[in-house]
Amino acid sequence: MALIIDLTRMSAAYGTRLLAEMGHRVIRVEQPEGDELRRAGPFLQDRIDLEHGAFHQYLNSGKESLALDIASDHGGDVLRALATAADALIMTRPCGFEPEWFFALNPRMAVIAVDDVANELCAYARSGLLSLTGHPGLPPALLGGHAPLSAIGLYVAVAAAAALLARQASDQGQHVEVSSRQCLESLAEQALLTFHTTGQAPERRGFRGAITAVSGAFQCADGYWMVSIPHDPQGWARLMDWIDDPELRADASLADEGQRLQKRDFILDRISEWSLTRKKNDLVTEAQARHIPASPVATMLDLARDPQLLARGFLQPRRHPELGEILFPVGPCGRAAGAPMRRAPRLGEDTAQILAELGLASAARPAVPETGTT
Repeated sequence: MALIIDLTRMSAAYGTRLLAEMGHRVIRVEQPEGDELRRAGPFLQDRIDLEHGAFHQYLNSGKESLALDIASDHGGDVLRALATAADALIMTRPCGFEPEWFFALNPRMAVIAVDDVANELCAYARSGLLSLTGHPGLPPALLGGHAPLSAIGLYVAVAAAAALLARQASDQGQHVEVSSRQCLESLAEQALLTFHTTGQAPERRGFRGAITAVSGAFQCADGYWMVSIPHDPQGWARLMDWIDDPELRADASLADEGQRLQKRDFILDRISEWSLTRKKNDLVTEAQARHIPASPVATMLDLARDPQLLARGFLQPRRHPELGEILFPVGPCGRAAGAPMRRAPRLGEDTAQILAELGLASAARPAVPETGTT
């Protein structure tokens, strides 16, 4: 597997985590005082220091930590030696060095340079995605869960994997530029295609779908559920056999999808009223028994307890000497690699070993604190 130098910030750190999950050796180069991931809350056990940040523990899992002041003479020497030995480098601009500097040291290196997102929410707004989320006539609604940063990180990992493959095939160095803004804008490509094709911007639909007439998220007795009826006659007939709504049955024109599209709000209002007294898992079970696509609108608690995710090993425990057992998601990359990842490193935990591997173990270097405060 490849030796990868990680000089990323928040917007690309998920990408390097995915590469570590694949089994690559990822060395994260941090300033001696620690990087921004270590300072991002929430903090485990309510301990606000450089080792207990939840994002650090997750995004830096599987990586090694090299504490290094790359602006110093000693730091520059170490970075040169590391770059000479590495297969790839992933950097977030600006980092004090340009790709050409690394290529001069190692012409066979794969270098992925990522333009940073100065502010996640502003980047999300500029991408066009924010204009698509929310209810009609109301302000746009933000997508939670740091999804923009995860999307950027995924593109970074794909770019790095492709560059490593091209490097292996051609025996030549690779230089890939990743625009964080374009990563997010690509997620709005179909909406942009609709605009260019029809001249009309897609409308925000709130909790109601936009493709088929009968689709949306509906409130029920214990949360929300999602149903999406295929536009064929059989799908509508199965729904009518189930909910048996007299007002919907009375309108024979609704057997046609075109008529359902014109009367969509009326249909969805009736389904919404019908759903209110039923529980979401009961609704989903009944819908699937009738071959009607449906799903609960899962909460984070639902995901943490989901028997399918647990059975597939999506949430796996990590042992930490101070924090005990932590459950973290592990995606398809980790399952393909087979070996469990190690926990996130303490700041500078691997510095001595990496310097020894580079033949620099005897060089004078600043002391690295075991822990620190934000």
